[in-house]
Amino acid sequence: MDALLNGTATDPFMSRPYESMGWAEFFWTYMTNNYTEFQIATFGSLIVHEVMYFAFSLPSIIWQFLPFLRGYKIQKDKPETWSGQWKCVKLLLFNHFCIQAPLIMLVHFYTSVMGIPYDWDSMPAWDVVALKIVGCLLIEDAWHYVNHRILHHPRIYKHVHKIHHNFTAPFGMTAEYAHPLETLYLGTGFFLAILVFCDHVSFLWVWLAARLFQTIDVHTGYDFGMMNPLNWIPLYGGSSFHDYHHMTFSGGNFGSTFVYLDWVFGTSQNYYKHKAKLSKQRAAKAQ
Repeated sequence: MDALLNGTATDPFMSRPYESMGWAEFFWTYMTNNYTEFQIATFGSLIVHEVMYFAFSLPSIIWQFLPFLRGYKIQKDKPETWSGQWKCVKLLLFNHFCIQAPLIMLVHFYTSVMGIPYDWDSMPAWDVVALKIVGCLLIEDAWHYVNHRILHHPRIYKHVHKIHHNFTAPFGMTAEYAHPLETLYLGTGFFLAILVFCDHVSFLWVWLAARLFQTIDVHTGYDFGMMNPLNWIPLYGGSSFHDYHHMTFSGGNFGSTFVYLDWVFGTSQNYYKHKAKLSKQRAAKAQ
């Protein structure tokens, strides 16, 4: 163990010692040499999901206690409450461990059938990963737009999607606060992207991180404008775009990541009218 911590250990299945590796390769090689592919795909993916979800959600929880950030809150008249946050956590834990965890257990089956590699040497280059993440976002966004609109049909909405809209002023953790059927239905877009682009188990985790970061970002309830680096992404909707969807139930702004489908199908017109109205109000106050 001391040799391992000092970076001088070797593994009988390795062609070179740990000391010659960078930290990322050291971590990954140690993991693949000491855990089975089933353990990595199942328990590793579950740990990655839980750690990242609550880590990415933590900032918006902290922001509510920082007075100098209140000016960035979109719906200032609807502060977060401890009861609301606890209500959210309870359903999240049910969905994560009773709905999503069984699905995660299928990851190993998928990687085995498709021959998805786990080793360090097969890991794709980061520029390739970045391009594929864009492709994943486009696939998931298209699936989400179409099926999100379906969930807003009057005959379906009150039975399924209404639960997600219990929070008219969302905060980070509400990203996956949803009816279990919605978790399965809208979550299909995430897995469709995997079917198209996943060529290494590490890519699955990177895509998971990217998707969680994005969906939590649009649910934070805070709009930091161009100080948020995600808002530099072309056609990115952001928190203001999605917050309006929660605030009004207007039936618009259905895209999960991008705005272009709402533009094409005319489902974001009310949002832009609302933004124009707010701009006029601010201009009038400034005079």
